[in-house]
Amino acid sequence: MIPDDVIDEVRARADIVDIIGEFVPLKKAGKEFKACCPFHDERTPSFYVVPDKGFYNCFGCGKSGSVFDFLMERQGMDFVEAVKHVAGRAGVEVRETKRARPEDDPNRPLYEINAFARQWYRDQLLSDGGRAARGYLEGRGIGPDVAERFSLGYAPDEWRALREAAQKHGFDEDHMMLLGLLKKTEKTPEPYDGYRGRVMFPIESVSGKVIGFGGRILDGEGPKYINSPETPIYHKSDNLYGLSWAKNVIRREEVAVVVEGYMDVVSVAASGIENVVAFLGTAVTAGQAKLLSRYTTKVLLLFDSDAAGLKATFKAGDLLLEAGLHPAVVTLPPGEDPDTLVQSQGREALEELMEQAVDVLDRKLQILEERDYFSSIERTRSAVDRLLPTLRAAKDPILRDIYVDRVADRTGVRRAMLDAELAKKDEEEARRARLGPGASPRGSSPPPLYAGPGLRPAVPPGGAELQLLKVMVRNEEWVERAAELISPEDFDDPHYRAIFEALLETPQLRAPPATMDPVARHRFDDIFADPEELAHGFDVFTNSVNRIRVSALDRRIQDLQSQIEAASSDERKLELMATKSKLAAELRELDPRYWASAVRRRP
Repeated sequence: MIPDDVIDEVRARADIVDIIGEFVPLKKAGKEFKACCPFHDERTPSFYVVPDKGFYNCFGCGKSGSVFDFLMERQGMDFVEAVKHVAGRAGVEVRETKRARPEDDPNRPLYEINAFARQWYRDQLLSDGGRAARGYLEGRGIGPDVAERFSLGYAPDEWRALREAAQKHGFDEDHMMLLGLLKKTEKTPEPYDGYRGRVMFPIESVSGKVIGFGGRILDGEGPKYINSPETPIYHKSDNLYGLSWAKNVIRREEVAVVVEGYMDVVSVAASGIENVVAFLGTAVTAGQAKLLSRYTTKVLLLFDSDAAGLKATFKAGDLLLEAGLHPAVVTLPPGEDPDTLVQSQGREALEELMEQAVDVLDRKLQILEERDYFSSIERTRSAVDRLLPTLRAAKDPILRDIYVDRVADRTGVRRAMLDAELAKKDEEEARRARLGPGASPRGSSPPPLYAGPGLRPAVPPGGAELQLLKVMVRNEEWVERAAELISPEDFDDPHYRAIFEALLETPQLRAPPATMDPVARHRFDDIFADPEELAHGFDVFTNSVNRIRVSALDRRIQDLQSQIEAASSDERKLELMATKSKLAAELRELDPRYWASAVRRRP
């Protein structure tokens, strides 16, 4: 039982707008916040949250109560669970008659390690050894106050500094390797620090827990950024960098400013524009769009204005539209990004550009106009094909209606024809959904993952990783699709992995970057110069990706088996076996025949 005085303290310190706003997109209305009621269907908002009095009320269905009542009604919590949930958010310790067992939260050790790492990296930044990193940040306009606000840190250019510090506190090294803080290879089986010589950006969940890290290199060779792998507590497709700091400002300003990277977020926030976040990864996901929709319906996209940036902008715009958001595009000067702009011209320059933001469809029309797409029948037809995805993505029926009228007016295509085309596309998407992932656009069954005698090979000779890269260098669209399905860590060959990473960073890449290792550079040249025309490109892409995923899962399962055999405690073995079981289920779903053959290979 929780004492009444504790319950009263939790209720008094709770941010009811913040908590309810995670489930309902609240809009400020005077001193109150309103939205369509989450407890019944309605078109006109009648659900109000009154923060001054700490309660909510719906004038449509009559539901009302405190923050605890909302969680009990909306999330199915009991009263004690609701109080504990709110207390955790408000920073109030709940006195319990019975101490919770550590095993109640299996991820607790991971959060503790990340919290330790954040503080340790922070301490290194402030030490004498962090002088160069502090100088780098100050040169980017990031002073001590902003660095502290975002908990920026520094990973020394040493192989075992973090590991040795963690050993003194007894942290499990297997957990640290799972989190990407430590690494080891076949050549170096002794664990070593995963981040070295890098400025560290902790990634927080909405509730403020450290779930991962991004590390930017200061000097020397290597990837510009290293990011945490997917873990039980970190799924990049469901999180946004900076949201834990920006969420309340986003709700207050009723708009989110979305940029491309960690440094953009920190620099823009340092300039005084605090409602800024960044996607984690190469492309926005449906999960990130849904998360953003809890706090606002309006989004400003501030991506680079080059070809790659525009492609990312419009892809993000379509996904945001599908989530019911209204994206607008901020056009930056050539060669500028938000970070460099606020450094060179200040906050006012960026705010002026933000005021000139253009709806995502209007920006598409502008670019097509600039590129002379409406000068002929053939090019106008091509323009319509480029506009249809945005029309189809708009889930708001009124916005979609406006979009269709706008495109009909600009292209000269009758509205009835556009509506028919949209209906046809919608049916195609529904059919693909029924057939499942990997279905051919023409409706034919996908080829087998491992072709038997007399069948056309699903993946031509040379290995799945090589064949995928061949497809990617021939068409930039495959780069985007590959980035959504696999990560560099899924590649077994380090040289092909380096080429894949380079293509993700620069999809239009036509020459290997100078920082790429000699073997990878040579292979890139060979791939680009290869005159082979890949028939059945869709099939080659799909099945190459599937084979890479299968191989990556198989390697992870084998690694887990080795860890299970070496584990010293039953608790650790059970944890590893549970993870292995999940991966095995994923592998069976990808290719049952591969799994069956793997079972037969067991000793």
